[in-house]
Amino acid sequence: MAHDLFSSFQSLGSVVPAALLVQDHAGEYRRATAEEVLLAAQQVLAGQVRGADLMDSPAAVREFLRVRLGTLPHEVFAVIHLDAQHRVLDYVEMFRGTVSQTSVYPREIVKEALARNTAALLLVHNHPSGAAEPSRADELLTRTLKEALALVDIRVIDHLIVAGLTVVSFAELGLL
Repeated sequence: MAHDLFSSFQSLGSVVPAALLVQDHAGEYRRATAEEVLLAAQQVLAGQVRGADLMDSPAAVREFLRVRLGTLPHEVFAVIHLDAQHRVLDYVEMFRGTVSQTSVYPREIVKEALARNTAALLLVHNHPSGAAEPSRADELLTRTLKEALALVDIRVIDHLIVAGLTVVSFAELGLL
């Protein structure tokens, strides 16, 4: 069946753009929605990031974050958990906010990190406004989380802000 579908698309030539197909519960193929395509792309990127050595794949992490958070209309605060060799253990969206702010609770981040046996982590959030520059509140939050996590021997490696296609690193800016 897939061969027949491919042949029919091939015979149409360049008149009709190639479609991505998904199989529904009845076994029938249909055009994938934009949401299904984005979800599949996020799953592929997450698979590339999970278990990856962070120092060997910062580009993959940034691309994952651009796709995952770059176009959201609301703020999300997430954590990327790392093991002692800085391999990615997990990506967890911890808090969801409004278009301009998110409430972040250090206790919950510490609790999640301990549950995953995290050795280090990346703090991540987006700015739906498109302005990637860290705010004073972002800097204060980073310092608070870094101090709280240090009490349980967990290092904060970086805090990344995603604004559209731009990803800004606190470490690169000398703010960490």
